[in-house]
Amino acid sequence: MSDTPDSRKGDSKRRSPQNWPLDRLPGLRREDCQALERLGVRTTLELLDRTGRGDRTQALATQLGISTHYVRKWVALSDLARVPGVGCQYCGLLLHCGIISAAQLSQTPIHKLYPQIQRLHVATMQRKDLCPPRGQVLEWIQAARPFGMRR
Repeated sequence: MSDTPDSRKGDSKRRSPQNWPLDRLPGLRREDCQALERLGVRTTLELLDRTGRGDRTQALATQLGISTHYVRKWVALSDLARVPGVGCQYCGLLLHCGIISAAQLSQTPIHKLYPQIQRLHVATMQRKDLCPPRGQVLEWIQAARPFGMRR
């Protein structure tokens, strides 16, 4: 699979939202992707549009016959994945660091976020050299700013 978003090939640093096929999100099972597809939800932006705010997340979970916990997790991953540079490669890392939205990412100081990312990355990968560089994380924070007020 390609590392570029669905229907948005090109420079990953541009400031428009990234749209990914749902099967690219970490932790989303094939069965869940198929169930979402049957409901007309195929991409991360479609999931964000479908859930919106409030009880729409609950309604989707009910339609799928699953806990809202899972749908909220997918929404958080989709929201983070739309930030240029983060995508599906790093949205799970950010979520595990406690960042649950592009809005939160846009307001998180680099001096607090980067050490968390380093600790988690080293704890899970056992290699510090694979951790994204501080400058890249700063780019994510800056790229999230235009999306911080939307959702």
